[in-house]
Amino acid sequence: MRRTANETSTQTLTRLIKALDAKHPVTITYVKADGTETLRTIEIADILITNAGDIVLRAADRDTHEMRSFRLDRIQTYTVHRTTYTVDLPAAEEPTTRTGRGLATIEVLYPVDLPITARVQLLADALAA
Repeated sequence: MRRTANETSTQTLTRLIKALDAKHPVTITYVKADGTETLRTIEIADILITNAGDIVLRAADRDTHEMRSFRLDRIQTYTVHRTTYTVDLPAAEEPTTRTGRGLATIEVLYPVDLPITARVQLLADALAA
């Protein structure tokens, strides 16, 4: 189990991108908006950056099989598992349907053959813009 307080957000994001690429589920301790903590095992489908500058994970909850959004800054601890995804994730959505749900995002496109650190840097540059 890794504590996000003990590492930079770049380190956390790098490990979560690796989990997404390898299709490994992640168990997180997440603080909800009302301050309560919840323990969830998720399967990450996408990583977005909102107009407000928050990094958001779109992921399927293994218990409910529903797609949820999790802000990176609200994740307190996480564990990347070695198993594979079991939830059928929905097909990739078009950017026009994403913004229609009230989540304002910016698109960051990067080639998948780049090393993880280069992809994280692209996300960081987009966040700074």
